[in-house]
Amino acid sequence: MEIEIATIGGYEEVGRQMTAVRAGDDVVIFDMGLNLSKVLIHDNVETERMHSLDLIDMGAIPDDRVMSELEGDVKAIVPTHGHLDHIGAISKLAHRYDAPIVASPYTIELVKGQIEGEEKFGVDNELVKMSGGESMEIGNGLELEFVHVTHSIIDAINPVLHTPEGAIVYGLDKRLDHNPVLEDPIDMQRFREIGREGEGVLAYIEDTTNAQKKGRTPSESVARAQLKDALQSMEDYDGGIVATTFSSHISRVSSLVEFAKEIGRQPILLGRSMEHYSGAAERMGYVDFPDDLGMFGHRKSVDRAFKRIMNEGKDRFLPVVTGHQGEPRAMLTRMARGETPYELESGDKVVFSARVIPEPTNVGQRYQAEKLLGMQGARIYDEIHVSGHLNQEGHYQMLQALNPKHVIPAHQEMEGYAPYVNLAESEGYKVGRDLHITRNGNRIQLVE
Repeated sequence: MEIEIATIGGYEEVGRQMTAVRAGDDVVIFDMGLNLSKVLIHDNVETERMHSLDLIDMGAIPDDRVMSELEGDVKAIVPTHGHLDHIGAISKLAHRYDAPIVASPYTIELVKGQIEGEEKFGVDNELVKMSGGESMEIGNGLELEFVHVTHSIIDAINPVLHTPEGAIVYGLDKRLDHNPVLEDPIDMQRFREIGREGEGVLAYIEDTTNAQKKGRTPSESVARAQLKDALQSMEDYDGGIVATTFSSHISRVSSLVEFAKEIGRQPILLGRSMEHYSGAAERMGYVDFPDDLGMFGHRKSVDRAFKRIMNEGKDRFLPVVTGHQGEPRAMLTRMARGETPYELESGDKVVFSARVIPEPTNVGQRYQAEKLLGMQGARIYDEIHVSGHLNQEGHYQMLQALNPKHVIPAHQEMEGYAPYVNLAESEGYKVGRDLHITRNGNRIQLVE
């Protein structure tokens, strides 16, 4: 069976992921993501109202025109998890393909939100839920399997396409977390089994975001312990405490809610994306928030919540807000500019339970936000976080478990591939033979 891989998006940057695998006459697409930084550098861009071609020209979504060169029919669109760099282009591109969108239940819920907010295109692809540990027949003699992984969002999976020539493992995004907060540990046993079954692993497509970092990525339980320690140190402070984290990081948000209660403060979630992600997780039973937890997303309701906090006393509340990257319209940035009823005062604590995404737009925005907070006298607690991506030892473990015949690094810019290339070559792979460094829009023929 001919096996061909089209590397469509996310092979020259971190963001707008999209990969297609052709096995015989059948094609499976993995991810359709957005590069948010390409949007944020423009003022007042509303992607939901834009045409896909304009967003492609902007570099915000994948240029999927290479799909016309693949001689096969798309049988499924498979996003790995609910982050925008993996699902943010579905509402712009999925309607071009007569294929279902197959994803884990929480990811499907987030995809629904993307589709409902779309104002330019109608997306009526069938939505199919499949959980980690499950599989389905697809196309002619192919099987699609979901392996449960741990990441900085719940319900993440690595899809595996089983073909007569071996398995194609799409390895974006994960960390090897054996002690997560809300979910089961990563299913490393299944990865090891896949590496030994049948024809083994023909190709492994890997997220190399943190390949330059030595050691292993710490567990989410480590960030939870750091967060608890930081908040407990503020227990006797009688002023304002504000926290921010990734809205999609439900495990981290649940820890913030729990520890706020422990130090005698009422947690309250503020911001559109905070309400969106946490509300969906609560409705679906992934998290059990207190009955009195407030979630507010619309501007007027958020400002009413801020007024309540100021009237009843900042010492009684812990607002968890959007804005960990210093996004211009997010809650924390508005607070830093004095554009909300919440009044920051000298000595107030601001907890960043997130790292700066290492991209120039984010770095600049976060710098500005912290400077504005500092001008109001806020004390910054930074980097209370662990990454959702593999460090070097995680990459080594995955290569040992899968023993793939071919390796394709992804989820990085070109210079960022170097540490992973060095690691893979130390394991016997060779660039140009079975280690494929590629760019967006390329095709790799694995079996002719």
